[in-house]
Amino acid sequence: MRLVYFAWVRERIGLAEEEVSPPAEVATIADLIDWLASQGAGHAAAFADTTRLRAARDQSFVPLETPIAGASEIAIFPPVTGG
Repeated sequence: MRLVYFAWVRERIGLAEEEVSPPAEVATIADLIDWLASQGAGHAAAFADTTRLRAARDQSFVPLETPIAGASEIAIFPPVTGG
């Protein structure tokens, strides 16, 4: 599964994207974030406050409770504003 990070999430992790194979018990994006937080200090810093995170599954915005089964790409980023 391809993970893509944006803004301060990318900066804290130190990667723009990575390929991961999470364990079977990781069922949702929230589970994925919890699992990733245990993978290193940068990931832990990026995912310390999940209320400040948003996600997209295969380029569609989704809530963190969304299942990851069958997804080819998950993007994780802070809330965005625009005008």
